[in-house]
Amino acid sequence: MDKETMFEYIQRLKLAAITLFKWLFCSVVCGCFIGSVGAVFHLMLGYVGSLRVEYPFLLFGLPVAGIIIVFMYNIVHEAGNRGTNLVITAIQSNDEVPGRVAPLIIVSTLLTHLCGGSAGREGAALQVGGALGNTFAKLFKFDEKDTRIMIMCGMSACFSALFGTPIASAVFSMEVISVGVMYYAALVPCVLAAFIAQGIASALGLESTHFVVDEITSFSFINGSKFIIMSVLFALVSILLCVVLHGTSKLYTDYINNPYIRIIIAGALVIAMRYIFDTTDYLGAGSDIIARSFVTSCAWYVFLLKMLFTAVTLGGGFKGGEIVPTLFVGATLGSFLAPIFGLPVGLCAACGMVSVFCGVTNCPLTSFILSIEMFGASTMKFTILCIALSYLLSGYYSLYNSQKIVYSKYKTEYINRRSH
Repeated sequence: MDKETMFEYIQRLKLAAITLFKWLFCSVVCGCFIGSVGAVFHLMLGYVGSLRVEYPFLLFGLPVAGIIIVFMYNIVHEAGNRGTNLVITAIQSNDEVPGRVAPLIIVSTLLTHLCGGSAGREGAALQVGGALGNTFAKLFKFDEKDTRIMIMCGMSACFSALFGTPIASAVFSMEVISVGVMYYAALVPCVLAAFIAQGIASALGLESTHFVVDEITSFSFINGSKFIIMSVLFALVSILLCVVLHGTSKLYTDYINNPYIRIIIAGALVIAMRYIFDTTDYLGAGSDIIARSFVTSCAWYVFLLKMLFTAVTLGGGFKGGEIVPTLFVGATLGSFLAPIFGLPVGLCAACGMVSVFCGVTNCPLTSFILSIEMFGASTMKFTILCIALSYLLSGYYSLYNSQKIVYSKYKTEYINRRSH
């Protein structure tokens, strides 16, 4: 090896070492701080959820909660906030995720859950993590490229603290931005921050998201064919979910210009639907219904009603997230289909959950890892089959309009287009 080659090799090693120590430090800071914020937020969500169950009359406060949410966003000049789409755009370009987004989305999500709005929690996780990651990047005086990594690092940490799925959380923040491209430069900080955040959440007594799949059927030609047919249905429902959520939001904004009136009407509609359908199953995140779908088969309308409640809630301006409702829709759909196809309920619920998640996020790798973290490796043959087909058949629809489809799902072709 000549001197020039040796010098070049040493320079590369030096750069790798500096980069490693930099991201080790940042990962620890992000994992500890953002993980703590996410864990406390998780505890608060559990508390307000129990309050709602204990005091059912809180549902009637939903329109008032909506007014407070709109007022808060207006007073800090975030009326046009695009939620998770803002975080995705910030990584794709040079936009910032303002630090004030973190407390805003936390308080507004808590209000939504307290009063019974149908929403998840991951929207808050991604926005809180992204906003705090961006704040740390400014504090450390990072350039725009490292700022993007810090935003992804923050997203991974907060998502991991709330869901207890560190590997899927790390991969999701790198995969969701641009379909067909993984931001591997963020791998080390995202993985470390996610594990640290999950450790903090665990130390505070928070359990990881896990479901027991009691019965696993044989992976035969006949059973495989049944899962292929179900995968087509999972993909179609994922498209329907995206269309309903985006379409409802557009209907609200097209016909009701005033955001206060819009959110009051949304709150009133949720209250009305709760009594029309005579159930509280679709209020809040619905985690108990998801768990129940792994044990007993759900009715055919359960996933449709959750879709409706979520669209009315989020479309009207309430805050939260779409992913937990997505898991609800997928699990209850799979649970309903299980007896029709003569398959185990828990296994079908698991496949439905991750398949619909894949269909609406276009993140097959995250979906597969999520299935292993939530259900164990025994389901992986079935889940990977359903995930792959759902990814292909769901087209270019997405929960996030800012998501870019960089490479085609159908050919080895660069297309770089926005999702639907």
